[in-house]
Amino acid sequence: MALNKEEVTSIVGKFGKNEKDTGTSEVQIALLTERINQLTEHCKQFKKDKSSQRGLLILVGQRRRMLKYIQRTNLEKYRSLIKELGLRK
Repeated sequence: MALNKEEVTSIVGKFGKNEKDTGTSEVQIALLTERINQLTEHCKQFKKDKSSQRGLLILVGQRRRMLKYIQRTNLEKYRSLIKELGLRK
């Protein structure tokens, strides 16, 4: 269920400053979003998998806190990130 290496490198390449930039908030939010999308599909298929549902809620909470941090520090970066990831519709 975890992201494979190719997916991580493509996300880091798109949102990071360079290919080794995995620590910035934008990259971490993009990685969390991809993982949340995968877990959402898994939970739709396996409705009784409560441990995956709990993990999904934990990841959503982490992403929400990180988005709140970016919104507080850099509003323009927050808006562009939301638009690129297609979150708030």
